[in-house]
Amino acid sequence: MKLRNIDLSSSPVNLEHQALALPPIEKQPLHPVLQASVVAVCIILSVFVVAGMTNIFWPSFDAGIKTVSDVISSPVFWTAMAIGLLAQTVDGALGMAYGITSTSFLLASGIPPALATASVHMAEVFTTGVSGVAHAKLGNVNRQLFLRLLLPGILGVITGALVVTTLDASILKPIISGYLLLMGVYILCKAFKKIQSSHNALPRHIAKLAFIGGFVDTSGGGGWGPVVTTTLLGSGHDPRTTIGSVNFAEFFLTLISATSLFILVEESIWPVVTGLMLGGLLAAPFAALACKHIPAKTLLIVVGLLISAISVFSLTRLFW
Repeated sequence: MKLRNIDLSSSPVNLEHQALALPPIEKQPLHPVLQASVVAVCIILSVFVVAGMTNIFWPSFDAGIKTVSDVISSPVFWTAMAIGLLAQTVDGALGMAYGITSTSFLLASGIPPALATASVHMAEVFTTGVSGVAHAKLGNVNRQLFLRLLLPGILGVITGALVVTTLDASILKPIISGYLLLMGVYILCKAFKKIQSSHNALPRHIAKLAFIGGFVDTSGGGGWGPVVTTTLLGSGHDPRTTIGSVNFAEFFLTLISATSLFILVEESIWPVVTGLMLGGLLAAPFAALACKHIPAKTLLIVVGLLISAISVFSLTRLFW
């Protein structure tokens, strides 16, 4: 007989379960697999920070200062910073659409597709890492779902990276703009679709869904959350563990994607990456404010219309 450690507190999650006639949550220690994953995320982020600072300021501190000065004086940096601020505000309020929003604006500003998607994914490494660890520590990650998403998603990411860096930009840009237009319409449709939560068994074909989500996320500059999260939620599964599991898996996919694109893309992307990251950091309080005061449905409609309009604008510039 299993001894259960029931959480009988009046936490928001328990109140939600009570309203849905679900049993109280259980206090469970973090599974060793998830614990190891959390440790891996923390180590990877720490290594990235140390390596980045060393690369900039070693062996010459003066050369590092000049590099920082060159990045800050670049118009591309300030454009990316504004885009990062807007995209993180959207993502912080909705829990998705950072990549799609960032890529849409970067393409509209004239940045090549491979450079845009590489910059977005490198900037996302830190945001997805912190978000994933938080979800795991709060018990929002379903270990089975996390593991079933991970490997197929990584395969999709690598395939998407090869596609986005192999095809000519003149061919790829209309394809990505068309994809972003479809995603904008998809987000609009999501705003008017009511999702019921349940505790059914995990759906079939998760591997295929993860592969498609990883592929479109890398090749299109975003889409993992809108494709995977909304599909799983649409099948009637618990929003809390679904969002947590998808977000935690996203860090490892983003890490692979950013590494692949960094190796394959020849142009310098640091002004764009730095701008997106700093803009995202500045947007944190605005995102929290938007999440608190603006209804999610309103935000979905605004984001869907915005992405669709930008994509139509980009397509119009390409063909007329």
